[in-house]
Amino acid sequence: MDEKVQLAAVPSRPAAWALALLGLTIALVVGLDVFTKYLAVTHLTDRPPVRVLGGVLYLDLTFNSGGAFSLGTGLTWLFPLVALVVTGWIVVLARRLRSAAWAVALGLVLGGAYGNVGDRLFRAPGFMVGNVVDFASLFGPNAQYWPIFNVADTALSCGVVLALLLELTGRRRDGARASGGGASGTGSA
Repeated sequence: MDEKVQLAAVPSRPAAWALALLGLTIALVVGLDVFTKYLAVTHLTDRPPVRVLGGVLYLDLTFNSGGAFSLGTGLTWLFPLVALVVTGWIVVLARRLRSAAWAVALGLVLGGAYGNVGDRLFRAPGFMVGNVVDFASLFGPNAQYWPIFNVADTALSCGVVLALLLELTGRRRDGARASGGGASGTGSA
């Protein structure tokens, strides 16, 4: 009998508001990414880096055929496939989504992945091998101190960090907290 009560307490379906927040986060990230890349290509093409915020940020247009830190430059076609796998994984995780923090974390990851996949699919040199538009360089131009990145990269990184923090602090996707306050095998969907 206790087992039935315990099972009933665990939500079996995602909350509509959590899925809406997930979708809204994805849409905001992709929209902001597309808009900033449009601005970068329009205003930074054939220009030297633009110093902003006293040199903390440089707007420096580059086209990246690789992944993070320009790794995998010969495997550009693989990145959209990885995004497809990540999408499938997040769909499985979202089956019991009832946490605003998890909805935002997963939305940031998917929005970031989709932002860069759009470049892979629709930019030169061609379908599935397009170069990603990067334009933000920290503390110096030309990736002098940190790799050049974009909004999608930032969202993806922040989403992964937030998901790790949620997992490590025992916050589950169904809105419950794992007993003991730490990670306790909550990685299952």
